[in-house]
Amino acid sequence: MDIIFDYPAHTWWVTVFGLLLGLVVGSFLNVVIGRFPVMMQRQWQRECAEVTGVTPSEQHEPFNLAKPNSHCPKCKSPIKWYDNIPVISWLLLRAKCRSCGTHISARYPLIELLTGIVFALIVWNLGFTFTTFVYLFLACLLISMFFIDADHMLLPDQMTYLMLWTGLGFAVYSGHIPLQDAVIGAIAGYLALWSVYWAFKLVTGKEGMGYGDFKLLAAFGAWHGYQLLPVTIIAAAASGAVIGIVWQQINRNKQGQPIPFGPFLICGGVIAMLWGEQLLRGYLNWVHG
Repeated sequence: MDIIFDYPAHTWWVTVFGLLLGLVVGSFLNVVIGRFPVMMQRQWQRECAEVTGVTPSEQHEPFNLAKPNSHCPKCKSPIKWYDNIPVISWLLLRAKCRSCGTHISARYPLIELLTGIVFALIVWNLGFTFTTFVYLFLACLLISMFFIDADHMLLPDQMTYLMLWTGLGFAVYSGHIPLQDAVIGAIAGYLALWSVYWAFKLVTGKEGMGYGDFKLLAAFGAWHGYQLLPVTIIAAAASGAVIGIVWQQINRNKQGQPIPFGPFLICGGVIAMLWGEQLLRGYLNWVHG
């Protein structure tokens, strides 16, 4: 039962607030996407050093989501608060650092804008309830994992496991799907890609995907149940095939370069969550029609 911030859906001011909140959160997600893989790498280096007893030759300054403060990667000048306003500052600065004129990638405002639009759509449909904040949190995880995997071919366990356990907990809280369906979905999602991975490896001797993909599909299974897993997989494979063909045509000099599957799984999972039941029902009607 949603009793926290129980404001109605389809209200313009609530939707605008959701958009503004999303723009601010999107700015933070840029930090997460850029720094979290580096934090993980340094953690692995520390763990390896502890096991081997070898002191790392390179000592690092504190590095996390809060430190160091935002700065230009080239001239190291701190970014003032008025140069860090989502989307607006990028436009006013004409995509350049105020201090040295280094180009600022358009990806930063695009992620902010994407997060703002997603937040606005969720708030528009659900209003401001506890369920709304759960889905906003899910959106943050998916956007972060999408770009981290696209950049580094890495799906952090901290995010996939958090998505998995949140999905199971939300099934208990909301009852939007039976808990049994969520648990079976998590198990089936993991084993489905795990089986494909080992079948491909036995036949070709190569690894076709990473374990993070198994965990991500398990997390989607926890959110929408085992019934929609086929929709997720088919939609992910279809989007992967289309984008993969386009990628190969654009990067013909990089043939054979692996492409991360996580972003396509996220696309497939979102499609299943939004329209999976309609797609599955339409397919069954077509088969039996």
